[in-house]
Amino acid sequence: MADDRTTHRLQTVELDEESLAAVSRDQEQERQIAIFDLLEENAFHPEGASGGPYDLKMGLVENRLVLDVSGPGYERRHILSLSPFRGIIKDYFMICESYYQAIRNSTPAQIEALDMGRRGLHNEASELLRTRLGGKIETDGDTARRLFTLICALHWRG
Repeated sequence: MADDRTTHRLQTVELDEESLAAVSRDQEQERQIAIFDLLEENAFHPEGASGGPYDLKMGLVENRLVLDVSGPGYERRHILSLSPFRGIIKDYFMICESYYQAIRNSTPAQIEALDMGRRGLHNEASELLRTRLGGKIETDGDTARRLFTLICALHWRG
């Protein structure tokens, strides 16, 4: 991956409004934090692109993840099957719901245990995403984690 994170990076991230549903306050906050953190620091290098920065629009079309990427002299749509992610997304939603409830009602030790589980699933999902993007878009682990959060945002139902 290029060392120059000023050119091979995302400058904007947009979630397709038609792919989104109403969400809870916790989910909206997590979505906004993921976008903010992603734009603050990311590594994003589309195959065949000479340099960015890039704009990314994410959405769902017929149960597939659509990544529309554009940058100087580069415009491409990448479509990924979400089938490999279904189990992880389902587990992630269950543990996140438990985590949000625990924040309000549980001991610090219980919250920490749920958070560790949530982070573990997040790491597993980010590695899967990096693998699935292979040959299309190269990212680092933190960028893939934040992109996975946004993939989940497209699946959240309030």
